[in-house]
Amino acid sequence: MELGIFSKTFVRPSLNEVLNNVKEHGYTCLQFNMASVGLSSMPDFIPENLPREVHQLMTECGLQMSALSGTFNMIHPDKKQRELGLERLGLLIHHAKEMGTDMITLCTGSFDSENMWRFHPENNSITAWRILSETMESALSLAEDEGIYLGIEPELANVINSAEKAKQIINEMQSKHLKIVFDPANLFEKASQKEIELIIGKGLDLLAEHIQIAHAKDRTPDGSFATAGKGILPYRFFLKEINQTGFDGPLITHGLEEDEAEFCYNFLNEQLNRI
Repeated sequence: MELGIFSKTFVRPSLNEVLNNVKEHGYTCLQFNMASVGLSSMPDFIPENLPREVHQLMTECGLQMSALSGTFNMIHPDKKQRELGLERLGLLIHHAKEMGTDMITLCTGSFDSENMWRFHPENNSITAWRILSETMESALSLAEDEGIYLGIEPELANVINSAEKAKQIINEMQSKHLKIVFDPANLFEKASQKEIELIIGKGLDLLAEHIQIAHAKDRTPDGSFATAGKGILPYRFFLKEINQTGFDGPLITHGLEEDEAEFCYNFLNEQLNRI
């Protein structure tokens, strides 16, 4: 497994400085965000030469773009907002390969109209599932035309809030272009070590063949998110289990401050060396 980090962890005036910081901290791949080149995460316009310039700079730094962030609220209650999200996603899909990746990460979304990462009780409704299915079909149609893969991530606050629901949408879509971003910290909030291991094991059993990327963050005992290695998630267990599935893709950390990047790299590298 290669260790990676979100590009937006490092805020710098130029992409070259961002990439140099990623490399200096030991990471060899990243999940890219258009904010790292001064655009919005989901831009309405991408300058013609920018994708090639990004790819060239990453190649010169010896870094791999494992994925491009394409998150928008796929079940936003306003249909116009969903359509706008799909238009912007189409733009990223069109330029992804030119930037050096064939993977774009999504957010399955929430009925909360202000925050796609915030829980809403209607996320578990039949209506939410219908809207997600419609939006996902449209997104996959765009991706399949360009040979791009889309990664969804089970998250407690989203409509896909479990490994079981992630498997269900994969089965319904019947598309080889729909993949999984597996973050074990998103599968529980408060749990005992035994319960966490059971949840992780069950999730891997259901989703292993579809996992394209693994994410690395943590949970504190009170359920808050934390930097990988600073919480209660049993990383040695998780990495051993995902390794045994045959997964050999990128392990990408996020949700950390810049000054934690070195600690996180050292922690994850040590854990990988012990499996």
